[in-house]
Amino acid sequence: MGQLAGKVAIITGAGSGFGTGMAEAYVREGAKVIVADINAEAGERVAKSLGANAKAVATDVANGASVQAMVQACVDSFGVPDIVINNAGTTHRNQPMLQVDEQTFDRVFNVNVKSIYHMAHAVVPVMRARGKGGLIINVGSTAGIRPRPGLCWYNSSKGAVNLLSKAMAVELAPDKIRVNALCPVMGATALLEDFMGMPDTPENRARFLSTIPLGRLCEPKDMAAAAVFLATDAAEFLTGLEMPIDGGRTI
Repeated sequence: MGQLAGKVAIITGAGSGFGTGMAEAYVREGAKVIVADINAEAGERVAKSLGANAKAVATDVANGASVQAMVQACVDSFGVPDIVINNAGTTHRNQPMLQVDEQTFDRVFNVNVKSIYHMAHAVVPVMRARGKGGLIINVGSTAGIRPRPGLCWYNSSKGAVNLLSKAMAVELAPDKIRVNALCPVMGATALLEDFMGMPDTPENRARFLSTIPLGRLCEPKDMAAAAVFLATDAAEFLTGLEMPIDGGRTI
């Protein structure tokens, strides 16, 4: 039996990148997983590859009704979620702050921050009603701890996620709902060139790798290992963490 046998998890943005890596690890460890992604085709592809213990639900995390429907689908298919990973995120291209238009600003904050508001409204009541506690993992970023130039509004959205996780941890502790933030450094995901603000050439990537002491980007396996650990009984006393998954970037 895996470390997460009998657990039910929701992972947003699970159709690619870090989300897929976490979904794969959770199913491997025995959990049943809702693969929530705005890209229905990508979500279906991942869920199919994971077998009967995964179900894809097309979800717009910036839309409250969509999130509510996805959580209800989880309850109907697998039961009340024990674990929710708010992983879906987006960014604006690395550029001077005044060049980011309002529509892009709103999209960044809706997807990165307001999504957690929507998810809290959907999952906290069902977790409370069950009375067994739960775990919420919010994917923040090193950008909210040690911001890079050119990503002003993205940095601030992730700073909000990091602090929001601590605030939620304090308020939800009486319900035995733990809340932690994982803060990855950049990974080789679809957002990498936007973070860099330049083509992903070996030379340009080397410039960014030079700022990470362990000398590589964050990989899905790194996020997955931390997300699995936080969901095990060994982490039952850990809440309010702002955990850098960053090879030393924030030192």
